[in-house]
Amino acid sequence: MEIENTLSQKALNDLILVEAAKSGDEKAFTELMKKYKDAIFFMLLKIVRNEEDAEDLTIEAFGKAFNNISKYTPNFAFSTWLFKIATNNCIDFMRRKRAITIPLENSENNSHPFQVIRSLSDGQLNPEEKLIRKQKEVYIKDIIEQLKPRYKILIELRYFKEYSYEEIANELHLPIGTIKAQLYRSRELLFNILKKKKKTI
Repeated sequence: MEIENTLSQKALNDLILVEAAKSGDEKAFTELMKKYKDAIFFMLLKIVRNEEDAEDLTIEAFGKAFNNISKYTPNFAFSTWLFKIATNNCIDFMRRKRAITIPLENSENNSHPFQVIRSLSDGQLNPEEKLIRKQKEVYIKDIIEQLKPRYKILIELRYFKEYSYEEIANELHLPIGTIKAQLYRSRELLFNILKKKKKTI
């Protein structure tokens, strides 16, 4: 095949795993994740300069890659495609982080519900700002109540009590890999609920 002649042996090996992943083979995608997670993490760490943010963004990048794996075409190396996803996701994160306020009523500005949660404890607030923060907290907690218990407790520990991945794993007696995967899933579910809720407003 002509495309194969344009790819390195490393890229061709990745392509075999990608094709398996497209067929639903999660082990193949896990293999790709093991291969690139450190490189993605350290690239993101240089940008955000915070290990936990870089860890979260790495998980998100692989989650987006897995969800869109069927869209990948071997016109270029899988690693190029993956790094582009991670970079674009990081750019979105940095834009959100630079925003002074994150209005809950605007679903078109790429704001993320967890960014709102993290903003709840930022800085010294005046009484009006405290009231707005409390309203946001009530709004987000109302949405979280719609999740299954296992996702609710993960969100509570990670984003309200600010536990590390290791602390959550110890608290729930689960492997860190499982914690990270379920946290990604909880983000996805919460964001979908938020989008549906806004459509009805």
